[in-house]
Amino acid sequence: MTETGSILMWFPWIVLGLFVLKWVLKRVNVWRYESKLGEKKLYLPPGDLGWPFIGNMFSFLRAFKTSDPDSFTRSYITRYGRTGVYKTHMFGNPSVIVTTPETCRRVLTDDDCFTTGWPKSTMKLIGRKSFIGISFEEHKRLRRLTSTPVNGHEALSLYIPFIEETVITDLENWSKMGEIEFLTQLRKLTFRIIMYVFMSSESEQVMDALEREYTNLNYGVRAMAINIPGFAYHKALKARKKLVAAFQSIVTNRRNQRKQDMSSNKKDMLDNLIDAEDENGRTLDDEEIIDVLLMYLNAGHESSGHTIMWATIFLQEHPEILKKAKEEQERIVKKRAPGQSLTLKETREMEYLSQVIDETLRVITFSLTAFREAKSDVQMNGYIIPKGWKVLAWFRDVHLDPETYPDPKKFDPSRWEGYTPKAGTFLPFGLGSRLCPGNDLAKLEISIFLHHFLLKYRVERSNPGCPVMFLPHTRPKDNCLARITKTTP
Repeated sequence: MTETGSILMWFPWIVLGLFVLKWVLKRVNVWRYESKLGEKKLYLPPGDLGWPFIGNMFSFLRAFKTSDPDSFTRSYITRYGRTGVYKTHMFGNPSVIVTTPETCRRVLTDDDCFTTGWPKSTMKLIGRKSFIGISFEEHKRLRRLTSTPVNGHEALSLYIPFIEETVITDLENWSKMGEIEFLTQLRKLTFRIIMYVFMSSESEQVMDALEREYTNLNYGVRAMAINIPGFAYHKALKARKKLVAAFQSIVTNRRNQRKQDMSSNKKDMLDNLIDAEDENGRTLDDEEIIDVLLMYLNAGHESSGHTIMWATIFLQEHPEILKKAKEEQERIVKKRAPGQSLTLKETREMEYLSQVIDETLRVITFSLTAFREAKSDVQMNGYIIPKGWKVLAWFRDVHLDPETYPDPKKFDPSRWEGYTPKAGTFLPFGLGSRLCPGNDLAKLEISIFLHHFLLKYRVERSNPGCPVMFLPHTRPKDNCLARITKTTP
């Protein structure tokens, strides 16, 4: 028999062997996680648990590295119908994805059935004593402590002068710099603001170093947890070590300063964390303070920086929307007394600009998902979510649902005119007891930036057709390479 004939004879058996191997591999996670459930497995949501160990992560990462990230959840809808609840295996755990306003609202607000459920890999990066890792009661206590300085009329009014001065200075400097990475500069700006809120001030060199490490940290949050040199997660773990060391030095120095000067009345968030006591007189140790700082500073500059960038891009791409938003800001300035600075009352009058911001938050969906874990077997939409399984509230599907938002990928701020979204349909800052406590501060700094930008500047992108990346957050691959130019003398 010739060599070719021998290959042809064995070919069907090779194909059959590969088919059997694939079938076995696709059943490993089913045997591992579903067999122990007994009859309850008959009531699991539709879906699949993917491959051994990696689950459905390859499918997720592959989709989000294309121009169509929503193909990931669309594949579930195509295969299993619009159930709004699908079983999967993500970030190392058997999980359930929920994709509708109703299911997301239930998962995010029902604290009796669901607790925080971030993957262990994420916990290692953000910190086991940060908001995403602590108990419900501890979370409530820390939330009360940290939300007061970043919310409310009095607190927000205190930050306006610093935010406005920083924005005016940076816009003027950028207009003289020629071509810049707009997103990179915005992240530095918003990081400077959140550093001021939490620590009053810090050197420019320290802030730049910290912000660079946060960039590395964020690339690891949505990556596969492979702690090997060359992988994003390994680089992120190294970034966390550097951030922790830097914050430890800052906390130690602050404690020493307070011992030397107890007369200072000025307090920032770091002072509040050091002073915090529970009903039993227990204070926060350094690890707790550092994890809270690390999480807050990350969330407090990433989301604002990206949202500002996309809002300016969308405004520039839609001249009629830009014109309307600019006219609103000009009317506000005309009513202002000579020499008066921007006030919180004026930001509340920016109704159309608020619609622009909300529409940007919806279209971009900065936070892809929130992680929860079933505290017991939970019934939802006729299915059972087993105790201990992770639950991912998929915000992108909610924000791009055509039944809630007609023509959902169209940037249309007018859709918000006179419209109050139902609970669960608009989730840029989450929902329920773990709603982002800094949402008011974030919208304030975005409004202040856009106010001054609309009045005097425009952005001219170098590569308007630049491809978009969707992980860890939606952004142009070139970080929005652009020139900031003045529109008035």
